[in-house]
Order: sequence, then structure tokens, then C-alpha cells
Amino acid sequence: MKKLFLTLCLGISSLMLGAQEKAYLFSYFTGDSRDGLHLAYSTDGLQWKALNEGRSYLTPNVGKDKLMRDPSICQAPDGTFHLVWTSSWTDRIIGYASSKDLIHWSEQKAIPVMMHEPEAHNCWAPELFYDEPSQTYYIFWATTIPGRHKEVPTSESEKGLNHRIYYVTTKDFKDFSETRMFFNPDFSVIDAAIVRDAKQQDLIMVVKNENSNPPEKNLRVTRSKNIAQGFPTEVSAPITGDYWAEGPAPLFVGDTLYVYFDKYRDHRYGAVRSLDHGQTWTDISDQVSFPQGIRHGTAFTVDRKVLENLMK
Repeated sequence: MKKLFLTLCLGISSLMLGAQEKAYLFSYFTGDSRDGLHLAYSTDGLQWKALNEGRSYLTPNVGKDKLMRDPSICQAPDGTFHLVWTSSWTDRIIGYASSKDLIHWSEQKAIPVMMHEPEAHNCWAPELFYDEPSQTYYIFWATTIPGRHKEVPTSESEKGLNHRIYYVTTKDFKDFSETRMFFNPDFSVIDAAIVRDAKQQDLIMVVKNENSNPPEKNLRVTRSKNIAQGFPTEVSAPITGDYWAEGPAPLFVGDTLYVYFDKYRDHRYGAVRSLDHGQTWTDISDQVSFPQGIRHGTAFTVDRKVLENLMK
């Protein structure tokens, strides 16, 4: 009976998905960071459900602590999915793997993005972005290098942490550029994530102001026409409310722009929405639902056939 029920549910879901060409996936991790890659799906951008009965698709095995935090997935033009993640609180590398179907994964490897900086404290929350005009992948993440940047007041618990966003580029995930500065504002910044606005023909980057004294811990946006030219360091006012937010995941569903984020002190996920391409924002945290225990990840669009294969 249980098998029949599951078969009927999958059949109904497939019929619903058949009415649309695209679906939405969310890559995330769970509490202990060692469980690995989790995926959730949505058809409307509001209701997200765990795939694989909430089980992990990939267990991490690179890095000094063999963690998988902040998994970021980007699909290549040839259909390949590329994945990067935070492998440790204090690594100078990031984890990498690839897959054709999000189920079977390549051998994991470490990308030594900050090994040339012996004083680098971390490589946090790497994100992937594919720049179509140059056919180039950008990998960017947050690092603290003591004494390198303009100092900001910090709390006692975050003493010595002063992050900026660095990046490398690649076309094949075999050869990588030298590591360079990507975003250097006058505040401690982590968790950068980029989404392309097709209507406005520009890029929107969401970042977290990580200043701790006084605490900011909010999300802000900046825009650019060309990723190679960088993003203005003059950012917007906070787009999140009177709570601590991190791990932004921007996603366009039609003309609606969502930014999902981890309300990490409240142990829940939230979201803000813009109906005017990022000019004004409304908190819709009470309108979204996510799998229990979800942590910082990436939202991305896929062909519905990808989701149908995962649901099998």
C-alpha cells in the first residue's frame, strides 16, 4: 500500500510538472555539516520540499575537517552541474565536484584558492556564477587575511575577523586564474551571491554586512552591467529586517525576484521579495516553507526533466 501511495504521488507530481518547462532546486546542508549535499525543489518559489527523503546526495571527503557547508551549484551550458562548498572553518581550499544528473558525482577535489596566502584565516561560502558573454565561471568566497584591509570594530567573539570577497575564474575547472580581490567595501563582507536580471540586462549581487560592533548582520545589494568590471562598493540599505540574516540565495521566478536566507539565530529560513527588479523589498518569511534543518545554500533553475529524474 505504501509503495502504491508513493507511486501515485510521483505520478501526480509529474503531471503537475509537465504543465511547465522549468522547476527550481535548492542545494543546502544540515546541522552537523558532515552529512553532505541536500536538495529541495519548488514549482512556485514559495513551497520547498526535500528530495531523496531528506537524505544526502554526496558525503564530503576533502579538507582538513571534511565538512560540506554552503553548497553552491551552477549548471553549465552542456548540462553538467558544478558544485563548490566550504570544507572547513579554517581551510585555505574549497571543495569541488561535478555531476550530470545531481545524483552521481565525480571524484571530489580541493581547489587551493588561498594556499598562496599563509596567513589566510578561511575560505567561506564559495559561490559559482557562469558569465555567458565570456563563457567563464567565476568562483568567489570570503576570506580574512589579518592586517590586509581597512579595520572595522569587532565584538570580542569575532575579534580578528575582517572578511573580503576574493575570486578565481576558470573555463574547465582544471585550470584556474590567479586569486584576486573581487569585492572590497569599507565593511566586513561575506556570503556574496549573484543573479542575472534578464529584463534589466545587468547583474544583482547580494552580500552580507558582517560587521559585529555594532552588529549589522544584514543583507544588501549592489548592481553591475559587467562582472569583469566588478561591483560598486556603495551598497543599498538593508533589504532584511530586524533579525540576523546570512547565506542569501537570489532567484528569479518569472519577473519576481526572491532572496532566501538563513535566519540563523532564529533557526529558520526566511525570504524577501521584489516585484520591481530589486528596487523595493517585502519580507515574505511567513509565506515560504522549507525542509526542516535547512542551512545556507543556493537556489537555481533547471529543466523540469532534471527534477522528474530526481523524483524517481
